[in-house]
Amino acid sequence: MAKTKELSKDVRAKIVDLHKAGMSYKTIPKQLGEKVTTVGVIIRKWKKHKRTVNLPRPGALCKISPRGVAMIMRTVRNQPRTTREDLVNDLKAAGTIVTKKTIGNTLCREGLKSCSARKVPLLKKAHIHACLKFANEHLNDSEDNWVKVLWSDETKMELFDINSTRRVWRRRNAAYDPKNTIPTVKHGGGNIMLWGCFSAKGTGQLHRIKGTMDGAMYRQILGENLLPSARALKMGRGWVFQHDNDPKHTAKATKECLKKKHIKVLEWPSQSSDLNPIENLWRELKVRVAKRQPRNLNDLEKICREEWDKIPLEMCANLVASYKKRLTSVIANKGFATKY
Repeated sequence: MAKTKELSKDVRAKIVDLHKAGMSYKTIPKQLGEKVTTVGVIIRKWKKHKRTVNLPRPGALCKISPRGVAMIMRTVRNQPRTTREDLVNDLKAAGTIVTKKTIGNTLCREGLKSCSARKVPLLKKAHIHACLKFANEHLNDSEDNWVKVLWSDETKMELFDINSTRRVWRRRNAAYDPKNTIPTVKHGGGNIMLWGCFSAKGTGQLHRIKGTMDGAMYRQILGENLLPSARALKMGRGWVFQHDNDPKHTAKATKECLKKKHIKVLEWPSQSSDLNPIENLWRELKVRVAKRQPRNLNDLEKICREEWDKIPLEMCANLVASYKKRLTSVIANKGFATKY
């Protein structure tokens, strides 16, 4: 039998209105040109449910029992890297035969979805403890304390790799049109290392590191860039310098150099990039540079300097103003990596 077309909401409402007006089951179909059985179904549905639209349909029964759902949820909760095939085999061993698609649909209904695992630094117990200790000790520090901090770090800028994730709009057979491709060279085309600093008042000087940086070179970079940046940013008295625990940073000669210049250093936990807001600026810089597509290392350095100076002061201020949220996230995640 051919499937009949459902009546519109207006027709259904008119059937109910005519019924309320006292018109009989046989008269209504003649006036509206509909079948008697159809009119009867609409009126009975209205009498029982006070509505004429179709009721939600139950759909097919779930092939996995509530006990089976609880089992696979327990498995993925304890071992998030479990595959759908693993879960299919677990249920098969328990006497339930399902497909991987059924497993995926069940997990989606439970609010889970498959995502790429984020890559984070390998943290030892000592690193986790140190991060938690720092976050708890500074959680209640006022925003004024963080305004006085001059944050610093080094980063690598790749020449071609920074463009490798860009997306294009193209037709199906135009993948290799030159306009739709990104030129690459073997080994990434080279890179440059940068040292930079910033505070709530904006970005400081950006320095290109040439060659392999050792303690002597690091002290030279600080001598040429740290105090000039502090003066340009009008840090005033009592400002604090932040750098991580790289051996070049914590070397005795470096500590003596900073002490001689009366620069106070913020005590910093190892492997704690989530705590350093300059990481957000490095990401911003890489996005900005990628859009300009530098063609050689000199061009890359030039564009990095230009875009670093263009980073809005408001972004720097917001990173510092929200620092308490960063500490709260570290505490909430018990010292492990966070979204920051």
